[in-house]
Amino acid sequence: MTHALVLSGGGGTRLGGIVPKQYMEVNNRCVISYCLHTLSYSEYIDTIRIVADRRWHGVITDCLKMYGGTGKFRGFSKPGENRQMSIFYGLNDIMEYADVSDAVFIHDAARPCISAAQITDCLKAAKGHDGTLPVLPMKDTVYFSEDGKSVSSLLDRGKVYAGQAPEVFLLGKYYEANRALLPDKILEINGSTEPAVMAGMDIVMIPGDERNFKITTAADLERFREIVQKGGCMI
Repeated sequence: MTHALVLSGGGGTRLGGIVPKQYMEVNNRCVISYCLHTLSYSEYIDTIRIVADRRWHGVITDCLKMYGGTGKFRGFSKPGENRQMSIFYGLNDIMEYADVSDAVFIHDAARPCISAAQITDCLKAAKGHDGTLPVLPMKDTVYFSEDGKSVSSLLDRGKVYAGQAPEVFLLGKYYEANRALLPDKILEINGSTEPAVMAGMDIVMIPGDERNFKITTAADLERFREIVQKGGCMI
């Protein structure tokens, strides 16, 4: 089985205002509703769990009712001190009804343009491995700086990649990889795949999807609005 864990606990402060980006409306729908619809109707996703602050549970529940997700929904998990701690809380809850040999499919609520094809590609690629990470190649020249002020060296951009969500992991192994980082090291983790790499898990890379960007800035939100207006990410 494959259990989707949707991360929706962030505050979205970089966009300003009091409404986090994943709950802002685009075309009279919350941003989170777009990925929930795609996950809900994917034949490869068996359950959905959402990490979210309690005050947004009602909004999310309405989205699930409107866009077909109630049948797979298994409940909410509390947000953590950082993204990785939120993932651990979600994993901990999923372990109550899942098998260690199942897959966990981690996605961001603020990435509304996930496609059915990307879901399929991630899960197919994970076969025979401990997990899958979609990546994008670096198009610009990449430099390394020791102090953040001056250039220390030039990196080989052919060996540097930008990671994306969704990420897929073997549930039992990934849970233990995160549990091993408690209580403090997990708060230093910046990427979902990092605990898996630290634990020696076999994570295969696949081509990412540039359209599956994360809404972080006002420009990102405007880009998503334009995609919707042109007929993308629509039901």
